Amino acid sequence: MNKIAIIIKREYLTRVRKKSFIIMTILAPLLMAGFVILVPLIMLSGDKDFKKIAVIEDRTEIFRNIIPDTKHEKFIYLDGANINDLIPSFHEAGYFGVLYLSPDALNNPILYSKKQPDIGLLDHISGSMKKEIEKQKLLTYNIQNLDSILTQIRTNVSVSTKLVDEKGKTTQTSTGIAMALAYIGGLLMYMLVFIFGSQVMRGVIEEKTNRVVEVLVSSVKPAELMMGKITGIALVGLTQFLIWILLTIGAVAIVKSTVLNKTNIQEITESVSRDVMAPGQQPVTAGQSAQISPELAEFSKIFDSAMNQNWPLIILSFIFYFITGYLLYAAVFAAIGSAVDNETETQQFMLPVTIPIILALLVAMGTMQNPESSIAFWFSIIPFTSPIVMIARIPFGVPAWQIMVSMLLMIITFISFVWMAGKVYRTGILMYGKKSSWKELWKWLRYSG
Repeated sequence: MNKIAIIIKREYLTRVRKKSFIIMTILAPLLMAGFVILVPLIMLSGDKDFKKIAVIEDRTEIFRNIIPDTKHEKFIYLDGANINDLIPSFHEAGYFGVLYLSPDALNNPILYSKKQPDIGLLDHISGSMKKEIEKQKLLTYNIQNLDSILTQIRTNVSVSTKLVDEKGKTTQTSTGIAMALAYIGGLLMYMLVFIFGSQVMRGVIEEKTNRVVEVLVSSVKPAELMMGKITGIALVGLTQFLIWILLTIGAVAIVKSTVLNKTNIQEITESVSRDVMAPGQQPVTAGQSAQISPELAEFSKIFDSAMNQNWPLIILSFIFYFITGYLLYAAVFAAIGSAVDNETETQQFMLPVTIPIILALLVAMGTMQNPESSIAFWFSIIPFTSPIVMIARIPFGVPAWQIMVSMLLMIITFISFVWMAGKVYRTGILMYGKKSSWKELWKWLRYSG
């Protein structure tokens, strides 16, 4: 046991003292936050070419000037133009595309273009036409002052969600927050298990190639060497994860003490609701209006929903599934590393190992849309995929019995795989010059002693 502790200490300190570990530990949360913030910004405010779009109305003029110009698009209505004559030459005339409207297909206008149009342009056109069609249908009922009425009744509705526990207590939640946690948790689990598992394999190959392992096995058993290496790297991953938790707690404390200082979230939300629903109420003061601005209220609501997540369960589950999932795959990676002489030879063994991990990530992404589906359930129970899929399901609420069954199967499976990997490792680590195969690994696995 003392020898394993020495190996663990060596593996841990060697990696923790590296500059790359310190840099990535600090930068990873910033990169993740930047990814979450920048991707929507790029999608919403990326540079766009200015587009001129010709509009041809065939046998109708009800859509005349109802599609408003935007910052990046201008709609030019052409009188008397023929669609068949314009299609071959619209691009040379400086138009991005031609929008064809006819009474025969009011619900299905056609946009001709040389390039695939972006989804924002299509939504802008369809949304504008939808409003006009609905307005024309209402006009058939001879409603007076229809435009004024439509302006007054236009309302935005945002559905809030509250979970009710067995005691009847309600808690403010957010499906958006749960989806974000599922995405980040599943992706982070995938990265940690795969990256740190691969480090085990590379470390074994390096020691085997440099013949360092021959010196080590003279004083320690191969199984102890494998467990020491796997455990040491696991502690590196846990250290990194715990530092991320502390940094996140610090960031939350700063936001709470600065942005939301002396602000009651429920009062803000109720004040904004009263302001929206009762236009004739007394105006608030400048100080009050700053506190109950819709932007601050929305941010406060999101912050409150995020804080109401079951963080102890999420964090403890993440630690458990990282340790067990990592041990399972790291043992397999260690066995593969011991069976080859260089990284090139690992390719024949990697595909069966990486397929379950990649498949789990894909299912986890789909879990955000339907966390109660049968495929999400079974993939969160099966040990090879449960570390990623279960972490993606937990923010949406998972019955305790499902978590317990998943954890029990995970423990049994990783113990079995560590035992099997140890049998392969002890034979393969001293095997040189012979190209291994799955058949060869199976033979090593059956060796006794």
